[in-house]
Amino acid sequence: MTRNTKSILLALTAVLLWSTIGSAFKLTLNYLNYTQILLFSSFIAVVFLAILLVVNGKMKLLSSVTFKSVRMSAVMGFLNPFAYYLILLKAYSVLKAQEAVVLNYTWPLILVLLSAIFLKSKITWINLISLAISFSGTFIIATRGDIFSFQFSNPTGIVLALSSALFWASYWLINMKDVRGTEEKIFLNFLFGFIYTLIYSILTNNLIVPGLEATAGVIYIGLFEMGITFVIWLNALKLAVNTAKISNLVYLSPFISLLIVSVAIKEKIMPSTLIGLSLIIGGILLQYLIRKKK
Repeated sequence: MTRNTKSILLALTAVLLWSTIGSAFKLTLNYLNYTQILLFSSFIAVVFLAILLVVNGKMKLLSSVTFKSVRMSAVMGFLNPFAYYLILLKAYSVLKAQEAVVLNYTWPLILVLLSAIFLKSKITWINLISLAISFSGTFIIATRGDIFSFQFSNPTGIVLALSSALFWASYWLINMKDVRGTEEKIFLNFLFGFIYTLIYSILTNNLIVPGLEATAGVIYIGLFEMGITFVIWLNALKLAVNTAKISNLVYLSPFISLLIVSVAIKEKIMPSTLIGLSLIIGGILLQYLIRKKK
């Protein structure tokens, strides 16, 4: 098996695992609320990442952590996992799974806007057209296809889903400037995120002992959304001959997610969801193709 073939297989494995998470969120919400899910799943992720550091002989990195690194992780951990997942899981609790899945994929669009504001990146006419295409898809999903009514199906849920995308894009923007080692910063970010979630859980009386079904759900989310899958994805990128092509495989995820949602939780996929998703991803890919030609 060639290096590139291994890279593709690993990337597809990661994409497939990530595609199950929307259904896992929705199913686990039957047993725990959004705060409790984040508390237990982020704990699982921290434990996994700590074990990974030990296995790879990198735990010693933590002994040389600087105050600057701790301060950075305190900020990063607030953005993700704390704020991002808290808001995203709340969105899943009030929206259909298919809507939350798709609206969360608007983060690359928000990243373009944030880059223009904070990094002074130039926005071209093609960027604006691409953004218009993608945001028209968001509008179709928000109105469930009844675009001329200008009535949003669930304003609160839609704002939450788009807000989670804003937090993820903000996290990604800062992460691009973060030169620390991947293992160190991810572990510290999640450690701070867990601490924030624990404090929030105490203040909101959300400390409970989860049942068997709930435990299975948070272990799955902690490992396959926040832990193992991320490692698989990084290894795929390391082995890739062309990282851009491998990275584009992630856009298969929302389509696979919708298929899994329809099977796992018996949610009928609305035409407006498929049309909206196609426009969102189409706008994102248009920007990529234009950049590639340049």
